[in-house]
Amino acid sequence: MTNNWRIETQAVQGSYAPEPTEPRIPAICQSTTFKYTSADHVAKLFDLDLADHMYSRISNPTTEALEGKIALLEGGVAALATSSGQAAVSGAIFNICQAGQHVVAASTLYGGTYSLFANTFPKMGIEVTFVDPEADINEIGDAFRPETRCLYAETIGNPNLNVLDFDKFSTVAKQMDVPLVIDNTFATPYLCKPLELRADIVVHSTTKYFDGHATSLGGIIVDGGNFNWDNGKFPELTEADPSYHGLKYVEKFGPLAYIVKARVQFMRDLGCCPAPQNSFLINHGLTTLPLRMDRHSSNALALAEHLEQHPAVSKVNYPGLKSHLSYPLASKYLPKGCSGVMTFEILGGQEAGKKFMEACQLIALVIHVADARSGVLHPASTTHRQLTAEQQRSAGVNPGMIRLSIGIENIDDLIADVDQALAISQQ
Repeated sequence: MTNNWRIETQAVQGSYAPEPTEPRIPAICQSTTFKYTSADHVAKLFDLDLADHMYSRISNPTTEALEGKIALLEGGVAALATSSGQAAVSGAIFNICQAGQHVVAASTLYGGTYSLFANTFPKMGIEVTFVDPEADINEIGDAFRPETRCLYAETIGNPNLNVLDFDKFSTVAKQMDVPLVIDNTFATPYLCKPLELRADIVVHSTTKYFDGHATSLGGIIVDGGNFNWDNGKFPELTEADPSYHGLKYVEKFGPLAYIVKARVQFMRDLGCCPAPQNSFLINHGLTTLPLRMDRHSSNALALAEHLEQHPAVSKVNYPGLKSHLSYPLASKYLPKGCSGVMTFEILGGQEAGKKFMEACQLIALVIHVADARSGVLHPASTTHRQLTAEQQRSAGVNPGMIRLSIGIENIDDLIADVDQALAISQQ
């Protein structure tokens, strides 16, 4: 039944159906371990012959409810929750890529992800080639090698806010016979469903809009269940796993092969699992996701339009604006709204930007984005400060750029706060 519900209903009640006298909402199962009655039962768990809980590092009832709901919202076959968004990105790659192999990624990535790809993965023997998402199919295809194992991008880039051309990227991925992995954090499945646009794997920092209230770190990997892993490039999924007595994931689990391997191998070995309390809070936040995304998007568009007319602002970067390079793609892939994050260039550069941030009263100076409360940040000196000047420019980060994460407050109050801060910034 839940698959036939609209996404607003799925966000409230999807994936969890309590029996009589059971809790109406998924309870917090704050337990590391579970009791069994026989050695045979435990043996079946460790042989992966029985899908049940064995240890909270690998699975937990509270986290299972969260995973089921997010898989439902994204239209995937299954999901694996992690301790953070970075852990989800790492797990999505490690699950199919090892030393000596290669990833092609869009250059306009969140600074933490870019650093992971540019600096940490190479230390582990995984090379990454960055491509301009505006490049044509042939140029992107030229970045591939025989050892390339996936194509990676974000639905909405952070902080450049470019909207991905799904038709182009999915076409390249299919031509190269590798999965398209998409970070859908900024859009959420309410605004965009990458799996319906021929992506294969979706990741999120659930810390952001899914939680929505700045309470809980988390991440998730969602498996679309449609990629053909038996194409000769992914022996780790098709050949025997000695750690499970020669089990072959594709043979045993079919469409669930990728996510099962991520759970019983990646999560088993690296242990970046979420706390049940965080899973509970993120699931709780999901119940209002559609309502919040409507308000985030409408507030951001209204403020962006206001800033475009302000004399102290030289440029506004929001894909919902007709002036934005990605406006045609936003109209195509994000018809319900473009989320709540925007950037703008202030007259006076970095010094004026600092004045503006410190003058804001309602909008807080915070690192976080995608919260119900509005926030402001200077990316070049914070989230992207580990990058070189050239890498910052490649990611769309200019010295005078201000990032706003627009919350769900009253839009008139937000505009008034921005106006008074802009006035101070120009003094």
